[in-house]
Amino acid sequence: MYISVRDRPAGGTSRGSTSTRPPVGRVVITLGVVSLLTDVSSESVAAILPLYLTAVVGLTPVAYGLIDGLYQGVSALVRLGGGWLADASDRPKWVAFLGYGLSAVARVFLLFASGAAGIAAVVTADRIGKGIRTAPRDAMISTATPTEHLGRAFGVHRMLDTIGAALGPLIAFGLLVLVPDGYSVVLVVSLAFALAGVALLGLLGPDVRARRDRERSSGPTPPPFRWRDLTDARLRPLLAVAGLLGLLTIGDGFIYLALLDHGGINVTWFPLFYVGTNVAYLLLAVPVGRLADRVGRARTLILGHLALVGAYLCAVLPTSTAAATVGTLVLLGAFYAATDGVIAAIAGRLVPVQARSSGIAAAQTVVALARMLASAGFGVLWLLLGPTVAMASVAALLALAVLAAATRITRLDGAAATT
Repeated sequence: MYISVRDRPAGGTSRGSTSTRPPVGRVVITLGVVSLLTDVSSESVAAILPLYLTAVVGLTPVAYGLIDGLYQGVSALVRLGGGWLADASDRPKWVAFLGYGLSAVARVFLLFASGAAGIAAVVTADRIGKGIRTAPRDAMISTATPTEHLGRAFGVHRMLDTIGAALGPLIAFGLLVLVPDGYSVVLVVSLAFALAGVALLGLLGPDVRARRDRERSSGPTPPPFRWRDLTDARLRPLLAVAGLLGLLTIGDGFIYLALLDHGGINVTWFPLFYVGTNVAYLLLAVPVGRLADRVGRARTLILGHLALVGAYLCAVLPTSTAAATVGTLVLLGAFYAATDGVIAAIAGRLVPVQARSSGIAAAQTVVALARMLASAGFGVLWLLLGPTVAMASVAALLALAVLAAATRITRLDGAAATT
């Protein structure tokens, strides 16, 4: 079986030796800048969407939950397809390019969309693009990075990605201050950043190809991708735990709306909630990634969901408005720093190299589908129980789920370290 050497670094060094490749190379930086530009585009729109849909369009929490569910989970419908195409063609760069390009095209149609149905259609197209690009991009990072530095590499990528996610809401906020009700201006600027990201990837993005690079190394050539590679017994516990925790991970928009319900915050500042979360994520991404390399990525994943429990409670417990806001945003940023890139880093080392994009896509698909169901279900819970009781209930359930997951997932650190 092709197991013991399948993740030997491309330079031919054997497991246990020190790789000559830098911990964070050009591939990571270039893809990080592409993500930065794309996130400026997407987050400048996403930052105003929850408030716009509920306060301006007048959607109920249930209707908003359905649209937020689309935003969270529709990409899951194509993630495996994108991962499979990248693995089967051994051209992850161009599969990722297709995904980034589709999201840019969606920005064009967003200029003309009106009403909930039109917005939902554009969100769907944008998220399909995200679903296509995410696994191939993360697989390129995983292929180009020594195993012992994966946490740091994904941390650096997510840091650059999060700079864009922080700048997007700031740009939207500034534009709306300068041009009241200037939503079309925000959309045009969003489109410009999306096109810049696509151009950078197409013109300067490195063409990382796992099978081709392995053929050039001293290691054996991996066989072609097979669907049964995704049934690896080591991957299944990750998928089960990620799905369970994802079912109790509601969209950020609901958390921010709960903060508004807390009282004392002017709705004008709503887009800056996203900035606060992303700044916390930005500051924590690299340190938490390095921590994951030292103490275990699966353990870090569990700790990240404990931070999410804290964010839920901060949003609704009777504390001062300032303490509730700062605590919620910092803990939410810590959650993303400890989970986003970490899941990809774990999954990419639990499957054969020829299935790396698809393995990462499988984990991300499970998370996305679970979060889609969580957002839709929480909208109903909010309507029936109110924000405080609904959020506190989900926090209690998530705490129990974390305790259950901790008994199963830590063994994944040992499994990933031996491949």
